[in-house]
Amino acid sequence: MIEIRSLTKSFKGQKVLDELFISLPKGRITVIIGPTGTGKSVLLKHILGLIKPDHGEVLVDGNDINLLDEVSLNEVRKKFGVCFQDAALFDSMNVGDNVGFPFAMHTTMSKEAIGNEVASLLREVGLSGIEHKMPSQLSGGMRKRVGLARALAMNPQILLFDEPTTGLDPVMTSAINTLIRQVQKKSKATSLVISHDIQGAFDLADNMAMIFNGRIVFEGEPERFKTTADPLVRQFVEGRIDGPINPIT
Repeated sequence: MIEIRSLTKSFKGQKVLDELFISLPKGRITVIIGPTGTGKSVLLKHILGLIKPDHGEVLVDGNDINLLDEVSLNEVRKKFGVCFQDAALFDSMNVGDNVGFPFAMHTTMSKEAIGNEVASLLREVGLSGIEHKMPSQLSGGMRKRVGLARALAMNPQILLFDEPTTGLDPVMTSAINTLIRQVQKKSKATSLVISHDIQGAFDLADNMAMIFNGRIVFEGEPERFKTTADPLVRQFVEGRIDGPINPIT
C-alpha cells in the first residue's frame, strides 16, 4: 500500500532521513519506534506529502506522491485518516463539528446526514452523545478518541497515528491501543503507528520497525524485537541508558 524508497531529507545541513527504505503491508498495522529526534514524525509528514524529500520516493498505491500536482495530491490524501499526537481539534468548534469537518469539506451531504455519521463515529469510539461539548471540556483520553473518530470519517484506506498514547495514564493507553486494533480490524485499513510505547507496540503491531539516525535499523514481527540481540533494539526496548543510543544528544 505504501512503499518508501531511499528517502532523504536535511534541514539546515542536518540530515534527518538518510536513504530510508520501508514498506507498509496492506491491511496490517506497522509500528515504528525509535528515540526522540530520529525522524519518525518527519517520515509521517513525507507520507502525507506535507514535506518534499531531497531525494527518494513515497509510493502510495504505486504512485510517487512527490510527482503529483496539488489537485491530484489532495485526491490521494482523501485515502488517509490521521490521528495527531495532540488530536489537533479545532478549539472553536464543538465535538460534532470537529468530527463532521471532513464531510463538510469534501462531500455535499446534508447537515442531517452528517449528524448521523458523526453520531455513528462517536459511538464507535465510545463517546456517544458528546457532540455539543467543546474540546476544552474533554479529558486527554477523550480528545484522542474524538481525533480518532474524525480520522475515520471518510472511511480511509490508510490510517496514520502520531504518538496516539502520549500523555495518557496506563489504563487509558491500553484502552486507546485496544480501540486502534478494533478499528483496524473492522476497517481493514493499512495503519502506521509512530510510538514510544514499547508494550503498546508489542500489543498493536503486525510488523515493527526501529528508526535510528534517519534509517530503519531493524524490522520484523514483534517477536523478533523481543528476542533479537541487536544492541540498538535491546537498549531501546529495555530502556537502558548504557549503549549505542546517547539519550543526552
